[in-house]
Amino acid sequence: MELSQNAQSVLEKRYLARTGNGTQAETPEDLLKRVARAVAEGDRRYGGAEEVQGSFDAFFNMMDRLEFLPNSPTLMNAGRPLGQLSACFVLPVADSMEDIFDAVKNAALIHKSGGGTGFSFSRLRPAGSAVNSTGGVASGPVSFMKVFNAATEAVKQGGTRRGANMGILRIDHPDINGFISSKTQNAEITNFNISVGITEAFMKAVERGCDYDLINPADGSVSGRQNAREIFDRMVSAAWQNGEPGIVFLDRLNRDNAVPSQGEIEATNPCGEQPLLPYESCNLGSVNLAKMLRTIDGNRAVNWEKLRQTVGTAVHFLDNVIDVNHYPLAKIDEATRATRKIGLGVMGFADMLLLLGIPYNSDEAVRLAESLMEFISNAAREKSRELAEKRGAFPLFDVSIRAGGEPVRNATVTTIAPTGTLSIIANCSSGIEPVFGFAYIRNIMDGTELTEVNPVLRQTLERRGLLTDELLRQIAAHDTLAQLDGVPEDMKQVFVSAHDISPEYHIKMQAAFQKHTDNAVSKTVNFRRSATPEDVREVYFLAYRLGCKGVTIYRDGSRSEQVLNIGKVNKENAADTPVESGFITPRPRPEVTIGVTECTKSGCGNLYITVNYDDKGICEVFTNTGRVGGCPSQSEATSRLVSVALRSGMSVESIVKQLKGIRCPSTVRQPGMKCSSCPDAIARAIEKVARAQEFEGYRSAPVNDKLAAGGKLAQDFARENLTVYGKNDVPARVCPECGSELEHEGGCVTCRGCGYSKCG
Repeated sequence: MELSQNAQSVLEKRYLARTGNGTQAETPEDLLKRVARAVAEGDRRYGGAEEVQGSFDAFFNMMDRLEFLPNSPTLMNAGRPLGQLSACFVLPVADSMEDIFDAVKNAALIHKSGGGTGFSFSRLRPAGSAVNSTGGVASGPVSFMKVFNAATEAVKQGGTRRGANMGILRIDHPDINGFISSKTQNAEITNFNISVGITEAFMKAVERGCDYDLINPADGSVSGRQNAREIFDRMVSAAWQNGEPGIVFLDRLNRDNAVPSQGEIEATNPCGEQPLLPYESCNLGSVNLAKMLRTIDGNRAVNWEKLRQTVGTAVHFLDNVIDVNHYPLAKIDEATRATRKIGLGVMGFADMLLLLGIPYNSDEAVRLAESLMEFISNAAREKSRELAEKRGAFPLFDVSIRAGGEPVRNATVTTIAPTGTLSIIANCSSGIEPVFGFAYIRNIMDGTELTEVNPVLRQTLERRGLLTDELLRQIAAHDTLAQLDGVPEDMKQVFVSAHDISPEYHIKMQAAFQKHTDNAVSKTVNFRRSATPEDVREVYFLAYRLGCKGVTIYRDGSRSEQVLNIGKVNKENAADTPVESGFITPRPRPEVTIGVTECTKSGCGNLYITVNYDDKGICEVFTNTGRVGGCPSQSEATSRLVSVALRSGMSVESIVKQLKGIRCPSTVRQPGMKCSSCPDAIARAIEKVARAQEFEGYRSAPVNDKLAAGGKLAQDFARENLTVYGKNDVPARVCPECGSELEHEGGCVTCRGCGYSKCG
């Protein structure tokens, strides 16, 4: 198994089994053997020991060569007591308190087992509706999403992954406005991706600019009307601001519903690529396209026969997973086995293009994408038919849209998922995404640095005699090769990164793969920070016109959580503070803050100063005096005014300038004092914390140096919360575990440095 250092690190931290005292209990090869052995056991009910051994060999070799990897729960749990191998689940949320909290409980069980959950909240009555059983009023879908979110926060998935959810609300629900804006501040619903469920009728109303009906789900009555274009523009504006909500086209999901007799598809998994009926689950896996090439007369070409064989073995693997899986609920077991849905996808597509010398943002690449997925889909269905001959069709085949044709083992066979940590293990590009960055600096906690480089770029630079440490550092410092000296023009044309590619080509690529994918395609349209809401609007319409089943966008630096708003950033965010009738209204005090407390000696005795932060920066100051007394009222008054000023958008520098140097006789008379008054001590504490958060060079500085400027700033707080300025002075959210820049993918973030990932 040819593992990069990064892949080895990710496996050790997140996948390899450990003993009760935390000692590593297996090697990467042991892991693959454990997984292959457990999944091969699925053959035993259809054959004997010889079949099991043959499947073990085929599964192990395919994974060992990094040609295919299953979703993370399979790698983590196969052959271990938990035994839950699926990544994707959808749970129903009906309109009663009992059903809602049953769904919360069931979601917690799924998250504990390593899966992610999707929900449609469209059946919940709108806020303000009467509740006959209590005489009260309903609180609406958004309020219950917060309950689900809190439950998710409390459950750590399998000890290695935190739960992730998708929340969907139909466009015609009366609470659609509140849903669209529910993540504007990104502070409460942190474990959810959200998407609006859009209908074809709504999109036609948007095109015409006319009104449409809002439907009360409690009784099907029309509860109001909205202008479709205004609602669409609100969605666009919210997505432009922070990447959410995404959109899913419900009619298209149900057009491809394999068993419409079992109900409507209303929700998807957290990244949007797997539509499922209530209680269904799906296990996913991805073929590494970078490994599906051969060399002919010195030129690389797609190895179609190898691809066919790999797809067949992968479909066999995923079908076996259904039989050996330990499902968290009996209803999930029943629903999953009834349709036997699997989701075979790809990773390494961008690397394949690089190896073939084809720019991602070209019509040639789009045509190859469509041809590849058509071939994969046909090969997967061919294998599913072959399995059905021996094992039988999926139980609901006779009432499915495939009834009357050749029996197949699986109701669906293809899904394009984001591959996050799987692509790190395989050392390839993620899913069908372009390369986000060709090189980056990975910081080790002892202060050393490693430059991680896209393997295809490294090979090309080596072959052409261009590989130097200095060039790699230049590449790591930019999000594109386009402006770098020392890189040949022909390489610049091919080695394009996410921000070199126009949004239109992002959508064209997604649509090309969607044409031959049973389920849906996870793809993020990356916008530069300078993109406008109109740019987002055009992409949404293009996705609609080209037949996509959904779309997710992300504008660089747009998430409010990306900035700890100190120093120069305060000036940007001051513009966000509401101004009413010529007066500034301070933003509300956040519910949760993190802070640093310092004890300093003043003329009044010990003075304890607490400086608190939230995701927008320093937001408040508290003081407390020691037993000797002094003037607590003056210190408290100063602190309160400082807190109001901070939340009104006043810069830290201006506050410090006003307070620093104020002199108090009781302090000045005492020798050895480090402050000249209580206000001066408050200013110095604020200044010290602000200095700790001026993050130029944060990632490249040793940990101790990072913390020295901040006095008692805790190391784990620094690791989990500090934000750096990325390329072109755009705020970049850093990984809480290794400090590398996070990449946005399918509504989630992934760290290429250590494998950390989070949705919501």
